[in-house]
Amino acid sequence: MKKTALIMAGGRGERFWPKSRANLPKQFLSLTDDGKTMIQLTVERIRDLVELEDIYIATNRRYKNLILEQLPGIPEENILCEPVGKNTAPCIGLGAVHMEKKYGDAVMMVLPSDHLMKEQGIFLDTLKEACEIAIKDENLVTVGITPNYPETGYGYIKFNPQVKEGHAYAVDRFVEKPAIELAKEYLKSKEYLWNSGMFVWKVSTILSNFQKYMPDTWSGLKNIQKFIGLDKQEEILERNFSEFEPISIDYGIMEKAEKIYILPGEFGWDDVGSWLAVGRIRASDEYGNVADGDIITIDCKNTIIQGNKKLIAAIGIQDLIIIDTEDATLICNKENTADIKKVLEYLKESSRNEYI
Repeated sequence: MKKTALIMAGGRGERFWPKSRANLPKQFLSLTDDGKTMIQLTVERIRDLVELEDIYIATNRRYKNLILEQLPGIPEENILCEPVGKNTAPCIGLGAVHMEKKYGDAVMMVLPSDHLMKEQGIFLDTLKEACEIAIKDENLVTVGITPNYPETGYGYIKFNPQVKEGHAYAVDRFVEKPAIELAKEYLKSKEYLWNSGMFVWKVSTILSNFQKYMPDTWSGLKNIQKFIGLDKQEEILERNFSEFEPISIDYGIMEKAEKIYILPGEFGWDDVGSWLAVGRIRASDEYGNVADGDIITIDCKNTIIQGNKKLIAAIGIQDLIIIDTEDATLICNKENTADIKKVLEYLKESSRNEYI
């Protein structure tokens, strides 16, 4: 069966401000030592499984030109521009009806555009098995990440160790981001995986689940499908998509559906959620400093410094993040990266939109 992929690339990456902006969010930035952008790495990662012409990108209209520039081999008609953000369920549904229109049925992988995997071979093997399980039946397959510490910032998925399909387990339930004590219990039980947001299923399977659990959205999606490739495509997309309930695929379908399996992922996954990730994924000096640009560090430890055009000299600091751009500079303690969103809230309230 034909293998396809939908890469979700509409996020804003606010925790990577001031480099990530409304017109250039995280997925279009280079954050690794190889100079490739996050979305380029995502596409490159799956090329052994999926032909370039079978990869779809779901994104915001304002990013279409960025995608064409960074991914020149992707057919323009495969760039699915959502008129408005409606969370992951409508996004995935839009990809599914496009694929059904073109292929009839296919295996559909759904991948975020801003994750990293250290072990490429293991990652591909995991996706291959997910595809095999999806083809066997009307199965919905997700990839969970084996936790190695009690993370409170991720959702978790509880699985049933007694019910297996290959290396996959039947899913018991999806659970919200836990408090620290509960996260410790999840880790100890060894029956919970982090929810990675990666999915594999047949196009026909996910659409039948839309019909069953989100019938209004399914009806709108099928109407959009009728006009794909016709003159009124954008008009119908605008009209129907704007009426969709904004809801995640987890809430809309996965928490209600049957035949859900989860494959444990042990391939060095990183969701690259904030500037802290740069300290994990880039090479550091002997003191734990990660510097990019014209940087001098003296008696500094565990810093992340990214320069722009001017020299930055740092003396006697530790556990700080310094990000310099042409029009803004961030200086932040590593413990306070979540508060970067407060800066953006202040800028919005002050109508200083040129910095957003």
